[in-house]
Order: sequence, then C-alpha cells, then structure tokens
Amino acid sequence: MLRVARALLAMRDPLDAELALSRMLGAWWGRSMPGMSGEDVERHLGEGLIARATAARSPAGLALLSGIAALGPTEHRRELARQGMLALSDQGMALPSWVRELGAAEPVAAYRSGDRFGDADEVVCTFRRANEAEDPEEDAAAAGRAPEGEGSGEPGGPAAPGASGRPDTPGEPDEASATHALIAVIDHNAGGVLRDAWVTSKVGRLLEHARSEAGRNPMAVFTRISPGRARTLLEAALRRTDRVVAGGTGRPARLTAARRDDLLGGSLSSVHALLRSRMRALPREGRPAPEPVWRRDDRATLAARFLASETAAELSDSYAASRCVDHIIAYGCDVDGGRPLRVSPRKVEAFLLTWLPRRVVLLREECEAMPHVLGAWIRWAGPRWGLPEPAVGAALDALWEAIGPFTETYRDPAESLGLGRREVRRLLPDGDLEALPRRMFAFPLLAGDLLDDAEGTFDPSTPQGRRALLKLDHFGEIDDPEGRPRGRHSVDGGRTGAHRRAASGAGRIGARRSGRASERDSDRAAAEAELAAHERLAERLWDGDPPELWAAAQRLLDRGESRPAVLRALITAMEAADRSSCPDALVSRLNEL
Repeated sequence: MLRVARALLAMRDPLDAELALSRMLGAWWGRSMPGMSGEDVERHLGEGLIARATAARSPAGLALLSGIAALGPTEHRRELARQGMLALSDQGMALPSWVRELGAAEPVAAYRSGDRFGDADEVVCTFRRANEAEDPEEDAAAAGRAPEGEGSGEPGGPAAPGASGRPDTPGEPDEASATHALIAVIDHNAGGVLRDAWVTSKVGRLLEHARSEAGRNPMAVFTRISPGRARTLLEAALRRTDRVVAGGTGRPARLTAARRDDLLGGSLSSVHALLRSRMRALPREGRPAPEPVWRRDDRATLAARFLASETAAELSDSYAASRCVDHIIAYGCDVDGGRPLRVSPRKVEAFLLTWLPRRVVLLREECEAMPHVLGAWIRWAGPRWGLPEPAVGAALDALWEAIGPFTETYRDPAESLGLGRREVRRLLPDGDLEALPRRMFAFPLLAGDLLDDAEGTFDPSTPQGRRALLKLDHFGEIDDPEGRPRGRHSVDGGRTGAHRRAASGAGRIGARRSGRASERDSDRAAAEAELAAHERLAERLWDGDPPELWAAAQRLLDRGESRPAVLRALITAMEAADRSSCPDALVSRLNEL
C-alpha cells in the first residue's frame, strides 16, 4: 500500500487523489477471513495500515494518512490518521497541494433519475470545493435565494423545485459552480441495495443528457430533490448493502434478493469510501418520510380486491391463485420497498427467476398456476401504477419469455433434497426456502411412522413440538424415565447416561441400590439440562437469530466436525455469551469458531 501511495505524490487534482485513495481503502471492503467478520478484517487492516504509514515516516505515508483522515469509514480511524499526520508534520514533511482539499466538498444540488417502471433510482449529487473562492456575483445570487430550511423541502418552508416529484427546471444559478457529481444506483428489484456508483467531472453534460432524455422519452423521469432527501436515500441503501456484504447482524426489516458476491465484484467497492465521505457532506433531512409498512390485513385486503376483479375471473384454481398472489404481494411489500402494485419487465424476471427459487416452496399446482396469476396481476396492477398500455405489454412479454427458464430454474426442494412434502411443510410453514438447511440441521428426525401418526405433536414451529422432536432425538423416545440420552443425534452422540456411568463406575458392580438411584437422578438432571440447552439452540436456528449462528455451524461442518461436536460448540458459545455483559458477546464468540 505504501508503494502504491507514492503515486499520490505526483497527482495535482484532488478528485483524482480521492478516487485513488478510495480504491485503496476499498480493497478489503466486505472481505472476511475464517474466524473474523468483515468488520473485524476492515478494522484490523485499516488500523494496521495507519500504524504502518505513521511508522514509515515518509511523504507517501503522510499522503496516505491524509487520505484516511478524510475518507476513512469510521470516526475512530479518521482520528487515528489525523494523529499520525500531526506526528509526521512535526518532522517538517511537506504535504501535497491537494491534501487541504480532501473531503472538502459542499453540496450544490441533488436529483433523482430513472423511469416510470421504477426498477432503479440513480441518485445524482453535485458538489463544489468548499474552499474555492466565490465571486461577488455568485454571492449576490446566493443572497437572493431562500435561507436554509426554506425552499429546500425541509419542514417549515415551501418545497424545493422537484422535491415533490416535479421536473427539474434548468438554469439554476448554482449549477455552474459544481465541479463534480456522484451518481449512485439503487436497485429496488434487489431489495433497495446500492448496485453501482461512480464519479464524473462533466456535470453540465450529465445534467443536459438527463434532461434531454426526460424530455423526449415519456417513460424517463428526472426530478430535483433536496440534498437532505438524497442523504436519506443513500443512507438507507448503504445500510441494506452493508447488511448483505457483512452477512447480516440481525433480521432485516426489508428482505433482499441481492447476493454478496454481486456487490463485491463490481465497481462499488472502489468508490465506497468516497461515497460515504460525500454522503457525510450532505445535510440531514428534517423529517424523512418512512417506508410504507404493509400489515397482514392490508395485504389480505389487496389480495381480495384482485381476486374479486374481472381480471382474475379467468383463473380456474382459486386456492392456487390465492396462494400465488400472496407471494406476489409479499415480494412487492418486503423486497420492493412497500410497492406491491409496481410492475416492470425486470421485476417480473427478478421475482420468477431469482426470488421465488431462493425463498419460496410452491406446491405443484401453485407452480403451474404462478405464470397465469402473475399475468393477471400485471394486467390489473399495471394501470393502477400509472403505466401506459405499451409498458404493461412489455411486462407481459417479459413474463412469457421467463416461463421456460422458470420451469427449469425452480426445483422442488422435496425432490432435490430427498424429502417428502410432509417434511418440507413441517420445516417451512412460512415458505422461507433459505431457512431449510439450518432447520434440517436443527431437526434431523423428520420421517417415521411415529411422526406421521402424530404430526401435530412433532410440529417444529411450536415450542411443544420442538421439545418433543428433541426428546426423540436425545432419548430415542418421547419419555425416558431413566433420563439417559441414547439417540445418535444427541449433543454428545449418546455417550451420556449409561456410557458415562460405564466409564466412571467400572468395577462397582456391587454398589448399593441407593447409590444407583442417586446416580440415576444425577443422569436425569444432566440430561434435562442438556436438553434445555439444545432446545434454546434449536429455537435460535429455527429463527436464524443471529445469522452468525448458522454461519459458524457451516464453517465447523466444512472442517469435518460431526453434528454432535458442532452442537456442543454452539451451545458452549451461547452459554459463555450468557455470562458476559457485552451485548455483542454471542456474535463475537460465534465469529471466533
């Protein structure tokens, strides 16, 4: 890194230096190592680089520290870099001419660009250098503009032009002062994550092209928004992106269809640090509008309206149609930012070919009915979303083209995993296909005459059913009066009880009956404690909370550890976290496994 940083000394343009530094800092963004989360890797490498640059005592190290002080991802690392800069500056090292302008950017304007389909939003933010001298005419023009809080979309003043969705008006007096623009693409079909970002210095050409496209294309949209609104959109998209890249630290409020490798493989990592720096320069929105929340009764009402319409009258299987439309609405509410009525060719493809195969278990009749139900939904919802007839036709064309790949892409998990449909329904009452592997690991005893005859007794979605399954897993039967785990799937592989007694009490054939009774009581208490711990673990695996729990189990299984050994390691980590006062103790211990 220090050798690469020598090239910074020859640069003259601060924007070029910022882009180069951002590429360097993005080299390990989102990367993880065995036993270390992406956040830990970023912290160790980032702070190690700061220490190494300070110890190098070279102009290249000083330039690198200057960049981290301006573009560092956390305030702690930026402060460490500033301290290193002071230490090297005291030794008389000269700073490059662009150092004083790193991160010194003032927002000029913000825009939202896209189309009426609404698949993606390009958030365009223009900036100028904060330390550039302003000429008197520009100061006079600025003095004639409304003060902060008025005409900016903030509460207490009239909305700014375009803040409520009106087209932007060209010729704003401050546009000519912008020296560069940051463009960030928010992909709504992937759950609202940041798909791409880049920087350009050709601001005038960019805005002229966007306005020209919006003027000649009836489907194009280009509006001006307040810089505060732009920050709200970028912060929300970055949170979702970081959650996908890090693998999640909790149950997200909005599901996503994005994959980690897709985000790390593009150009986003090279602009990530600069994007965050520019986002911090934007003002905060006064009262950001919350994302729409669709409750269960709201979704049921929308589904009923559709099923009662003339468009849905042609659907022959009403039960399969009801189930299919529930999935369509769930995708629009949970992935598409609370917009179930939005339809587009790309959304149709993302729903059929990406989201359904990864997350939903369909019955055979539902799989056959889904294309027909989705076609009726497009014809019903498209006009309500405001799409013209040609746009609705384009979405229908995408649907018919996707039917063939859908039948090839969607595989029945019951067939591919060798499970019966009854077992799949037990494990996935919520239809969450991503939960199947971890729930199979938590409850491996799924088939058998006993479970078939008493299906309600062994329902893993209820506490009573989970306990019954785990008792069967531990003892080989629901109730074992001796309290001796002997199931081959128990936490210790069946070594507790008689095996432990044989190991510790060999040669005591003539022990007294009271001693044997005391030993049985001790075995029963140990077995109940083990069962209770396993029950807590199984409940967390069922819910996937925290996500690091199943990730740790997968790492141990990949190393060749047996299931009982993995269960014991996870339970030990949970017990150690319970004794700790740190709220993140469990996640930290799981990342160490």
